[in-house]
Amino acid sequence: MEATREIYWNVNHGLIWVMYLFAFLAVGACGFGFWKRLPMYRQAKPLERLDRLALRIKLMLQGALTQAKVLRVPEPGTLHAFFFWGFLLLFIGTLLIMLQVDFTVPLFDLTFLKGTFYKTYSITLDIAGMVAILMLAGLFVRRFFVKPEGLVTKRDDYLAHALLFTILVSGFVIEALRMAATEVTVNPELARFSPGGLLLTPLFTGWDLGRISLAHKVLWWGHFFLAMGFIIAIPGTKLRHLFTDPANYLFTDLRPKGSIATIDLEDESAEQFGAAKATDLAWKDVYDADACTLCKRCQDRCPAWTTGKPLSPMRVVQQVGEMALNDPQGDLCRCVTEEVLWDCTTCRACQEICPVDIEHVNKILEMRRNLALMEGKFPGDEVRGAIANYEVNGNPFGLGWAERGAWAEGVDVVTLESGEPFDVMYFVGCYASFDRRNQEVARAFARICSAAGVRLGILGKEEKCCGEPPRKLGNEYLYQTMARENIERIKGYGVKRIVTTCPHCFNTLARDYKELDFDLPVQHYTVFVAELIEQGRLQLTKGESFDCTYHDSCYVGRYADIFEPPREIIERLGGNITEMDRNRMESFCCGGGGGRILAEERVGTRVNVARVQMAGETRAPMLVSNCPFCLTMFEDGIKTGGYEGDMAAKDLAELVAQRLA
Repeated sequence: MEATREIYWNVNHGLIWVMYLFAFLAVGACGFGFWKRLPMYRQAKPLERLDRLALRIKLMLQGALTQAKVLRVPEPGTLHAFFFWGFLLLFIGTLLIMLQVDFTVPLFDLTFLKGTFYKTYSITLDIAGMVAILMLAGLFVRRFFVKPEGLVTKRDDYLAHALLFTILVSGFVIEALRMAATEVTVNPELARFSPGGLLLTPLFTGWDLGRISLAHKVLWWGHFFLAMGFIIAIPGTKLRHLFTDPANYLFTDLRPKGSIATIDLEDESAEQFGAAKATDLAWKDVYDADACTLCKRCQDRCPAWTTGKPLSPMRVVQQVGEMALNDPQGDLCRCVTEEVLWDCTTCRACQEICPVDIEHVNKILEMRRNLALMEGKFPGDEVRGAIANYEVNGNPFGLGWAERGAWAEGVDVVTLESGEPFDVMYFVGCYASFDRRNQEVARAFARICSAAGVRLGILGKEEKCCGEPPRKLGNEYLYQTMARENIERIKGYGVKRIVTTCPHCFNTLARDYKELDFDLPVQHYTVFVAELIEQGRLQLTKGESFDCTYHDSCYVGRYADIFEPPREIIERLGGNITEMDRNRMESFCCGGGGGRILAEERVGTRVNVARVQMAGETRAPMLVSNCPFCLTMFEDGIKTGGYEGDMAAKDLAELVAQRLA
C-alpha cells in the first residue's frame, strides 16, 4: 500500500465549505484591519519608496526568508529565526493540502501527497512543528522568566505566545489522535514519519474509536478557529509585524547611508520646516512604528541611553506612532521632549542593528529642524554661541577666517588662490584648521602626502565649515549657506579630487553636497593613504612594534563601511591591535557626532568617558582613531576618566608620519 493518508480524516466533508467561509472572513477581517491603518500613514508626507522595484523585492525576500538581520544578535535571533522557519514550513504544508484537495484532485485527479514525497512531507512538517514549539518555549522563557533589562512586555505578547503555543500543540494532539485510529496499529511503518504525533499517541492508548473520533473532531475545529482568530488578531496587535516587517525591507532607504532630505529654502509657500507634529514626517516614519517589534536592540546600543540619558530610539519610534494614531496634530517635539532630541549623536548604531530596517535618526533630525528653524532652540548657550561663530567666521571657535590656513606654514601645501599646481585638494575642516591638537594631525597628513609625491592644495582662508554640525543640530539654513559657498569656490578652482581627514567633512562632501549640484570624488584619508601604500608610492619603516586599540569612528565605520584599511595600515606600521568589545559595526560613539561636539553633557556619564573606559579594559597604552572629533573627545575623556599617564590618544595620520622612510 502506497504511503499516504486521508486528508480531512474524520471531518465531515459536507462542512468543508464552513471552513472556507470562515477562512475568507478571517482573511478579509485581517485585510480590513490593515486597511483601517492606512489613513494613519497617508496623513503624513509622501515619500517615494517603490523605485528600483526589482532590487526592493530582492531585499524583501532576502530579509524575510534568511532572517539574516534578526540573526545578528545570535541568542534571541536564533530562537526567532528557527521559529519563523518552522512556522513557515507548516504554513506551506497547509497550502499543499489545500492545493491537492481543492485543485489537483477535483480538476486533474492528481494526488501528489503520496509515496516518498508524502513521507518527506510528513517528517519535514513534524520536525518543523517541534522546532517551532521549542523555539517558542525559549522565547517565552526569555521574555517572562529571564527577561533582559529594558525589554517591554505588553498584552500583545501574552496573546501571541498563548495563541501560537496552543495552535502548535493542538496540531500535534490532533495528529496523534488520527494516528492512534489509523496508523499506529494499522501501518506502524508509516507512523514513524510523523514523529511529533507518534510521541503523543501513548496518551490515547486504550481509547475506543468513538472516543478518539469525538476528541479529534472537537479539537480539529477548535484548532481551526484558533488559527482564524490568530489571523484576525494580526493587524490590531504586535503580530502585525508578520506583514509590516517584510514590507519594511521593501521600503528600505536605497540612498547612501546617512542621507538627509535637503530642504528647499527658496520655497515661499512652505509654512513649516522640520517636524512639529507627526503629520510633518514622511509616511515611512509613521509606518516604522508598526514595523517595530520592541526588541530593544537599538536602545541597547544607543550611546545616550547606555550612559544614563533619557533617549531611547525604540521609544521615539513608538511615540511617533502613538501621536500619529491618537493626536496627529499634537506637539510631537514636546511629546518626545527636547532633552531626548538633543541627546542623539547620530551615530547610527540604532539603525544598523535594527532587524527590520527602521529609520530612527532622520526622525530625530526632522524634529531638531523644527526646533532650530521654527523655534530658534538649541541644546544650550554654548551651542548658540557656536552657531553665532559659524555665521560670522565660518567656524565654531569664533577665530578669524584669515587664520584658517596658518597651520600649513612649514609644510608642502599650496593654497588654491595662489594658482600653484596641486594634485589633490585637502578639505581641512574646522578642527584641523584651528584646534592645536588637531593641527598636528593636519601637518602629519601633509607630510605623508609630500613623502608620497602628492602635492596638496587647500582653500585656506576661503574654506568654511562643511556645515555638518549645524545641519545635524537642525540648522539647515546655515548648513546650506556655508555649503554653497564652499561648492562655489571649489568649482571655481577646477578641483578634480578631494581628500579629508575629518569623517564628518568626508560624508558631507561625498554625499550631502551632491544634492547641491556637487559631484567630485571625495576620500577619507585612511583609504587614500592605504592606496598610496598599496601603489608603492609611500614607503614606511616598520620599526619597533607597539600595542594599541583602534576606535572605529561612526562616520568612517558605520556610515562609510571603512573598517579594514585603517587596521591594515596599523599592522603595516608594526601595531598590535587589541580590539575593544564594541568594534567595527558595533563600535561605540565618542559622543561628538550629531553636533554634540559643540554641546555640554549634563546628564548621566559622559559618552567619551564611557568609550575611554572600554579602551582602558584592553590595557592598551594607545587609543588610535581617525577623526578630529574623536581625538578631541578622547583627549578629554582620558583626563576626566582617570587614564592620564596610562593611555595616549593618537590619530592614525600621526603614526604613519612617524614611520615615513
